[in-house]
Amino acid sequence: MRHLTSLRYIEAVAKSGSIRRAAESLAINSTALNRRILAVEADLGVPIFERLPRGVRLSAAGEILLQHIRDQLGDMDRVKGLIADLSGERRGHVSIACSQALLPYFLPEQISLYRRAHPGVTFGVHVRDRDEAEQSLISREADIALVFEPVRMSDLELLLAVRQRIEAVLHPDHPLAAKKTLRLRECLSFPIALPTAPYGVRHLLENATRRSSLKLTPVVESDSFEFLYRHALEEKIVTLQIPLGLPPGDTPALVRRSIDTRDVPDGMVYVGQLKGRILPVAASRFCAQIMSAFAERYECI
Repeated sequence: MRHLTSLRYIEAVAKSGSIRRAAESLAINSTALNRRILAVEADLGVPIFERLPRGVRLSAAGEILLQHIRDQLGDMDRVKGLIADLSGERRGHVSIACSQALLPYFLPEQISLYRRAHPGVTFGVHVRDRDEAEQSLISREADIALVFEPVRMSDLELLLAVRQRIEAVLHPDHPLAAKKTLRLRECLSFPIALPTAPYGVRHLLENATRRSSLKLTPVVESDSFEFLYRHALEEKIVTLQIPLGLPPGDTPALVRRSIDTRDVPDGMVYVGQLKGRILPVAASRFCAQIMSAFAERYECI
């Protein structure tokens, strides 16, 4: 697909904001890359990049062209997937933007399951916070987003919403471990470890405490969910997370207790794609697989 090469080059320059940096990532000469861009600009009759002292940025015409480029490249990936399916060997690449909770257990399991059936498919899994995930769809850096409590949803085509109850993670010897369901007040009466502000769990907890006289005063904060629950077990303190980010089933090392929904409402993991986009075959089939897995394990809407 040699005619798409120049389009991929323009996308790389737009992403990096620099002809030199894009040339390095593409392993080509920056002068040759600049000539390609100038040739496209000559064909269009307008500049697609504004030359700045420290790089380049898209012009208004360039923004329009970039959207066309992403549509073209996405359509070609879908066509390649359909042709590969004709031979009985599925190929393609699936790019996923996701909340951190999906990383330790759910996605490794699902990707491994898919690749056992279709080893020709490759994956890219990228952690994106509640705002960045939607931007990854818009830029076509991601095919699918799986995000807990997203900030915006204006460009997200919702495919599935997965209900997640906030859970306390405890050492088996913790005083609260003997209870079946916990009130938030009980948890906050002990030292607590929490995710930092950008994460959906923290957002739900802050909203809950604003409606009451309770205060969040974590003794440990982290961007890593895995660190938080492991640290809670080491120090025998409380951390609050969602089931998707925790080991499946019961383990002797940790106790999980649901937080009463009168105190903290359930959160939602949203599975979505860019509105109006037709996904490549591999991404579409993988999306169907994970939606089926969610529906088997959790309450979905």
